[in-house]
Amino acid sequence: MIGVKKCLGDDLMCDAIYIHIPFCIKKCGYCDFLSFSCEEKDAEDRKKYVKNLIEEIKLYPKLRYNTVYFGGGTPSLLEVNQIKSILEELTIDENAEITLEVNPQSVDLKKLKELRKIGINRISIGVQSFNDEKLKVLGRIHTKEIAIETYKNARKSGFTNISIDLIFATPNQTIEELKKDLDIVGELDPDHISIYSLIWEEGTEFMKLLDNGRLKPIDNHLEAEMYELIIERLKKIGYTHYEISNFSKPKYESKHNSKYWENVDYIGVGLGASGYYNGVRYKNNVEFEEYYKDIENKNKPILEDEIVNEKDKLENYYILGLRLLNKGVEVKLEDKVYLEKFKKLELEKYIVEENNKYKLTQKGFLVANDVFVEIME
Repeated sequence: MIGVKKCLGDDLMCDAIYIHIPFCIKKCGYCDFLSFSCEEKDAEDRKKYVKNLIEEIKLYPKLRYNTVYFGGGTPSLLEVNQIKSILEELTIDENAEITLEVNPQSVDLKKLKELRKIGINRISIGVQSFNDEKLKVLGRIHTKEIAIETYKNARKSGFTNISIDLIFATPNQTIEELKKDLDIVGELDPDHISIYSLIWEEGTEFMKLLDNGRLKPIDNHLEAEMYELIIERLKKIGYTHYEISNFSKPKYESKHNSKYWENVDYIGVGLGASGYYNGVRYKNNVEFEEYYKDIENKNKPILEDEIVNEKDKLENYYILGLRLLNKGVEVKLEDKVYLEKFKKLELEKYIVEENNKYKLTQKGFLVANDVFVEIME
């Protein structure tokens, strides 16, 4: 193991940066991301955080970025001038994709216009559901109407690249409820959709409710049926299923997230942020005081790092590449062990070879995690 603090040099190539903003209005019951509610952290905490975040950016080489992604948490809780001050510290390509995640309750038309004016050109709205009952179960504080209004305000303010997040397979969800969500998606016509099945994560409020019997997962067969319905309906109304959980209109794939799946370098800054740079994966401190202490001492606030060996690099290439459903991955003849695994998966019809590249079949991406385990074993 080596220190990322020492290995990142000016001669390295990287054009993507992820910026973590760990503040939320309220922590959702299913969420295991590193985030803190406004009850725990106030405006002064956010101000201090932004100041330190900018100092962390200064610790990295002056790279030129063509994708910038503000994730969280709820980055839109920051004041517009705070987001602007972060952007001003970066060297950004003229045609860069600059994404900001927003929650419906955290922005109005005025703020969206201001965000557009400072250079944000892609908005990702955390809708999760258009069903008020499901939103309450998920712990979201917005309603269906607020979500729709936020989307329409984003269009009015000039955003031509809007993504929405949805969650399916929520407790007691029915096929009919999912169809209604998809009907509204069709009416709104976003440029990009990320749609995930609910994951029951250790340490969350949802897992506690599961353990004491107050919530329970839906049937696996129903979850698979829902996923197939999503694929069928979204393809029918003009979306390309370009990644296991992501759909887009032509040319509206997420440029930033595609870099993760293409396994290329990116910088991660902010509390608990992860990065991949010069063959090293790293993760930042998850405690505010430790994070601030490192930055005060002019050190990158890295909690842990790991050199990615050749075996892991190859497996990451195959697994992440297979997530990109239309691109697939090439397996070289000299990679005999992996070629044998891919041939076996092809015989079982989980993957298919097209133009010397292997791609997941529909059967394969319905059980993608199992396919990936096969490759890694």
